[in-house]
Amino acid sequence: MELQGVVPGFKLAPAIILALVLVTFILVGLISRVKETEGYFAASRSIGPFTNGMAIASNWMSAASFMGMAGMIYIQGYFGLGYVVGWTGGYVLLLLLLASQIRRFGKYTAADFVGDRYESQYARALAAVVSIIISFVYCIGQYMGIGLMFAWIFGWGYTTSVIIGTLVVLSYVLISGMLGVTRNQVVQYIILISAFIFPLFFIAQNLGYFWAIPQIGYGAAAYKAMQIDPNFALPWAVKGIYQWVALTFTLMVGTCGLPHVLMRFYVTPDEKSARWSVVWGLFFIGLLYWSAPAYAAFGKLLNPEGGKAVADIIILSASELAGLPVWFIGLLAAGAVSAAFSTVSGLLMAGSAAFAHDIYFRIIKPEATQHQRMLVARVGTFVLGLLVILAALNPPALVAEIVAIAFAIAGGTMFPAILLGIWWSRSNKYGAIAGMSVGLLICLLSTVLNDNPFWATYIPPVGAALIAAPANFLVNIAVSLATPPPSQEVNKLLKQVHLST
Repeated sequence: MELQGVVPGFKLAPAIILALVLVTFILVGLISRVKETEGYFAASRSIGPFTNGMAIASNWMSAASFMGMAGMIYIQGYFGLGYVVGWTGGYVLLLLLLASQIRRFGKYTAADFVGDRYESQYARALAAVVSIIISFVYCIGQYMGIGLMFAWIFGWGYTTSVIIGTLVVLSYVLISGMLGVTRNQVVQYIILISAFIFPLFFIAQNLGYFWAIPQIGYGAAAYKAMQIDPNFALPWAVKGIYQWVALTFTLMVGTCGLPHVLMRFYVTPDEKSARWSVVWGLFFIGLLYWSAPAYAAFGKLLNPEGGKAVADIIILSASELAGLPVWFIGLLAAGAVSAAFSTVSGLLMAGSAAFAHDIYFRIIKPEATQHQRMLVARVGTFVLGLLVILAALNPPALVAEIVAIAFAIAGGTMFPAILLGIWWSRSNKYGAIAGMSVGLLICLLSTVLNDNPFWATYIPPVGAALIAAPANFLVNIAVSLATPPPSQEVNKLLKQVHLST
């Protein structure tokens, strides 16, 4: 993979900035090192709502948000705004339907809830496998972002950049677990939001738009960009309304099923903190999402012919073409790396927890000691990191598109099982297993059959949850009603989950 639309080669000032940022991440990890599983998986349940809100935002605002969202709007125009609507709308669903209930359950992972709620090790194993698949697919997009930024700053090849970037993030995740990940995510949020917004002031000023609030200039810039490329602002010029609804729906329900997002509710002291974590998280996320369309419009004016070759690095390309100093653009690149690192660390934690806690400890070896569980967790983290490197070296799509596929899997499998598990006591293990299996099958088929015109149009990989999630709900309900109801223990568990304290 080659960088296009930016100046190649080693850049001293950005390299110094990024090196300082990376050293900070590792030092925070060393300070936060843990030895017990509760600290490794749930940060000892000690994170307050404001801090967790920043961590949620950082965990959430991946390379897909920092780099990919502006890139998708840059090449798809109005249609790309579906990413903004879907990703923010998903947190509203989380706040209303899941956040407090998940925290009251009081475990470590999403698969924990599925296994205990549905009284089934098979359901637990299926949820854990799905969590690993989601983490794997989602990580590919983040590794791409890390590789692109390292390549731009240091002048290395893409492959070298991916490998070195991965080793850095693995170093502090393996040492400190969720506690270090959370503290680093707070630092990473401050870096990424500052790096994302400040260059926008100067780009707007250089282009003649209102610089004090550059997002206001988006409308005028979009109108001018439409004169260059009429498809940029026409609602359904790129794809139809069905595809837009499918994408938006998939991103909303996918948000509610992502294992690394759900894990964040387990690190708070209580359910009130979990609710307010979502509110703060949505506020912090909104600061960046308000600005991404402006980057896309400004980038369209500065580089109208870049296309897909420049989409994933349009924030760098626009900054360079606007004449910003190299060191300033280096700060922007450091923000992009922070965004990717924060999400990768959360995903690696979710993937390793699914393997070490849900599969190894809860199914294979319940008598495992703390030392054995920590060892398996760290080995699982390392192996998952290496596997993603192999996939990221030859990525199948743009950053945001790869991430959207992970959302489709989460929305088509985990979200219906968790939602019915919380709000419908009649749902049982047979329904959950059948529903999740159908949802997963539809999502996987959508990626395999993407060359088929019917599937590409009506069940695209980035919008597959529009079909997979309702199918999951219907199968779960039908099978649950046709099989014996859950035990009284499940009713007691649901009373605990819904009890307001």
